[in-house]
Amino acid sequence: MADEDSFAAASPYTDSARARLAMAHEACELAGLARFCVPVGAHELRPDGTARSPGSLLADAAGVLEAAHRFFEAAAVYERSGGASWQLIGDVLGVEAQSARARFAAAESAFREELQGAGAVAGPGDGGWWRAYTAGNPLEAARDLDDWVLRHEDGEGGLGAAPVSGGLVRRDPSSK
Repeated sequence: MADEDSFAAASPYTDSARARLAMAHEACELAGLARFCVPVGAHELRPDGTARSPGSLLADAAGVLEAAHRFFEAAAVYERSGGASWQLIGDVLGVEAQSARARFAAAESAFREELQGAGAVAGPGDGGWWRAYTAGNPLEAARDLDDWVLRHEDGEGGLGAAPVSGGLVRRDPSSK
């Protein structure tokens, strides 16, 4: 219990804000993987325009799809952390509430366990080091995302110096 209390005191964000932060990390990962697929290197094409390494772009696309699924799950977890019912999530997705629950309950449970475990190493395929890092070091993770957003800013302007961490709700230090 003492370890749990010290972790809660060290975590600057509410559980819902941390769910949003986890979603932001998944979006960052997805964006990076998708962005990697955009350039066409002269070395990757044969003179006739076909691939020198058949299957490599399909493997990259599969990685993007997997990251998109993690982002999708993180969005559902975030919505649930804010009080969204399974019915609402099902309605948004055009499925029954029971189907939404079946699809996302494990991700929600895993997120809750990560919050309790404070950065325990995640296994392969369940979000990897990003999720463990975000759970165990939420302030540092938010600041890393601030830097990422500012490095990739395309003239949007007005994002401020803390485009991620500045919008996250902090815990009330007097509450547990």
